[in-house]
Amino acid sequence: MRIIAGKHKGRVLKEFKGDKIRPTSDRAREALFNIFAQKIGGASFLDLFAGTGACGIEALSRGAKRVVFTDISGESISLINQNLQMIKESATVIKTDGINYLNSICDKFDFIFIDPPYKLDLGITALKIIDSKNLLTPNGFAIFESDREVDVNLNSLVKISTRKYGKNHFNIYQNVSGEKVEVDNAE
Repeated sequence: MRIIAGKHKGRVLKEFKGDKIRPTSDRAREALFNIFAQKIGGASFLDLFAGTGACGIEALSRGAKRVVFTDISGESISLINQNLQMIKESATVIKTDGINYLNSICDKFDFIFIDPPYKLDLGITALKIIDSKNLLTPNGFAIFESDREVDVNLNSLVKISTRKYGKNHFNIYQNVSGEKVEVDNAE
């Protein structure tokens, strides 16, 4: 697993041993970040259910101004901190359940990346909380990684796209409380 682009391009990230954790593949992460390439610089980014932190670290490498990582696993928190130390970047790393974190905050983010364990239905719950608490900036994006396409009826979040890369489905929702902005068609 490596950083795809930006100031830390090519750096290899520490990852879990074994196969019990499913990190977002380099190819899928590259495709996702290519969609938002012009929007990440200066953005705030929440990596929810962060695992190794690869997505949030990719955002930092590409110029995100603020990144917050959450995960309930002590092993994940340790890996995220090791990866941040390796690239000499600082970010907020919080050991907590992603749903509890969303319920406890009032902060707004430009991007919220939601990658819960596929066997748990936490992503839909997260989207509903993000919508009801208005946790995205106007025109901000919630990206829910899942093993299937997901459609959820929400108030201010509108599904604008699903992108499939291998087994990964990125269900992309946008806060349309502001003017709708189309995502790039880069694959």
